[in-house]
Amino acid sequence: MSPTERTTTLRLLMPQWQGGNNPPYHFGAQLLAWLAPPASGPVETVDVESPASGALPIEGGIVGRRALLAQLDSAKQCIARHNPERIVVLGGDCLVDLAPFAYLNERYDGKLAVLWIDAHPDIMTPRDFQHAHAMVLGNLLGEGDPDFVKAVNRPLDPSRVMYAGLKETLPVESDFIARTGLRHASPVDLATDSRPVLEWLKEIDAQHVAIHFDLDVLDPTQFRSLLFSNPAAPEGAFDGIAQGSMTIPQVVRLINDVSNVVDIVGLGITEHLPWDALVMRDMLYRLPLLGQTREAAV
Repeated sequence: MSPTERTTTLRLLMPQWQGGNNPPYHFGAQLLAWLAPPASGPVETVDVESPASGALPIEGGIVGRRALLAQLDSAKQCIARHNPERIVVLGGDCLVDLAPFAYLNERYDGKLAVLWIDAHPDIMTPRDFQHAHAMVLGNLLGEGDPDFVKAVNRPLDPSRVMYAGLKETLPVESDFIARTGLRHASPVDLATDSRPVLEWLKEIDAQHVAIHFDLDVLDPTQFRSLLFSNPAAPEGAFDGIAQGSMTIPQVVRLINDVSNVVDIVGLGITEHLPWDALVMRDMLYRLPLLGQTREAAV
C-alpha cells in the first residue's frame, strides 16, 4: 500500500431511493451531502437513476431490482477507482452500504467489525419483503438474493456484527438473529453509556469498525426528517413498524466512544427524509417569477 492509499478517505454520495421505493431519499441524500463538512479526500457520486413518475417494477421479488443492481455496480466502480482505506457513505436508502462495507471487509481480511445503528435488523429476503433496503445486512452476511450476495466476496463474520438501538423484531427477523448469534443492544441499554458496545469490541479484539447509521434509530418526536414523520402519511400508516427512540446526543456519544477505542474505517448515514425542505422546495417551484414549472420537482 502506498502512503496515499493509507490516508485516503473516500466520500461516496449515493442518492439511491429505489431500495426503499421512496423518491424523497434522492433529495435527502443530496441535502445531507450539502450539509456535511467539506471532504478532505476524494468525492464520488454514484450514478443513480433520478425519480420519475410511474411505479417501479417488481423484478424477481424485489422492487427496482435492475436499477439497484446497476447502481451497486456503479458504487463498486467508484470505490475501485480510489482503493480507499476509509469510506464515508451519504445516502439514500440503507442498501447504499452494501458495496462499501463488502469492500472494507475484504480490505481488512475478513476481520472488519460492523456496528449497525438501526431500529430495524435489515435481514429480510424477497420471501419476506419486496424492498431491498431491508435486506442489506443479510446480504453482507452472505444470505438472501443471490444477485446482491454476489457483490460480497467475503461475507461478514456474524460474531463481528452488533446492533445498537434495535427495537422490536418480527418473528422471521428474530429467528435469523438467534440462528446467527448476532449481538444487540437496545436503546435502553445504551441510554446512559456505551458499555455494551465497547465490551463487545474488546471481546472480539476489534481493530477496524464500519458503522451503519440509519437515522430511523432516532426518536421521531425529536428529529423529524424520518419516514415516520411524513406529513402526508395517512393515520395508522406505520402501525406495527418499530420506530426508533434514541436521541442525537446518545448516538453521537456512542460513535465517538467507539472512535476512541477502535479505528473507524466506514461510516454510512442513511434514510434522510427532510420533509419540511421538500415541501419548501416544491412550493418554490410553484411561485411566479421564481419557479421554472408549475409542477413540483421530483
